[in-house]
Amino acid sequence: MAAVAHAPASADSRTSAGPRRTRAPRWRKALRYAALVIVLLIMIGPFLWQLSTSLKGTTEDIYTSPPRLLPEHPTFANYRGVADIIPVWDFILNSVKVALSNVLTNVVGAAMAGYALSRLRFKGRGAAGIVFVLALLVPMEAIMLAQFATMRSLELNNTLVAVVLPGCIGAMNVLLMRNAFDNIPYEIEEAAIVDGAHVWQRFTRIALPAVKGTLAVVAIFSFMGAWDDFLWPLIVLSDSDHFTLTVGLNFLQGTFSNNQRVVAAGTIIAVAPLIVMFACLQRFFFRGVGEGAVKG
Repeated sequence: MAAVAHAPASADSRTSAGPRRTRAPRWRKALRYAALVIVLLIMIGPFLWQLSTSLKGTTEDIYTSPPRLLPEHPTFANYRGVADIIPVWDFILNSVKVALSNVLTNVVGAAMAGYALSRLRFKGRGAAGIVFVLALLVPMEAIMLAQFATMRSLELNNTLVAVVLPGCIGAMNVLLMRNAFDNIPYEIEEAAIVDGAHVWQRFTRIALPAVKGTLAVVAIFSFMGAWDDFLWPLIVLSDSDHFTLTVGLNFLQGTFSNNQRVVAAGTIIAVAPLIVMFACLQRFFFRGVGEGAVKG
């Protein structure tokens, strides 16, 4: 019998046999990009409007219709006006003190607490984790009176310490750090134990370098929370020399309620440090989502 030669399958037959990848219709892609543009405008639109208003002079109508985003004659006089009305630099210094203290206490305290919940074996560890989860369910307004009474009994009222103390270690930050430490393979620490490393060495030399991204996330959240906080500093502070920036800017609205240009300039001054900080730490911030992976 003559050997029958089998011809190789044609390209068309191989293509038809394999899975076909259907491209999304163009209208669906256009709709997706349109939705992203709308969300972007909703998110940054108010900020751009405030920035535009802060740069407009007194000769420009900020309520014109249709509204104009670009000022005709940009000026920084409104920013100088903020400094003329309130001691803005003193308020900024107070806010920096509070925010940096909050970042330091949260990064150190949350990292140590998260490592203890993740790696150490002690009686009541499960109950401690549940307590941190339940702490997230309690609104700040529900415990504010108790916190104020505590600060008054400690004679810390009208001090920046009273502003920092209630939020020095956040429950959410502790849970974030615990989750990051849980993602580190325990075999690495077992090898360190065999080499004679004690708990503090394992924490500082092995665990912390592996969770830099989550530490950046905790630092950003702590800074933003302390910098933007308005209600608690307003309650616990009574001397204007200790006011933070968010509380001090409230005088702009009360004194010059019709001068929205100065109010907008004060808003930009308050938001600018947050933008700068996030721009500097965004690389670590997005890396913190997949924290704990081992690099070869």
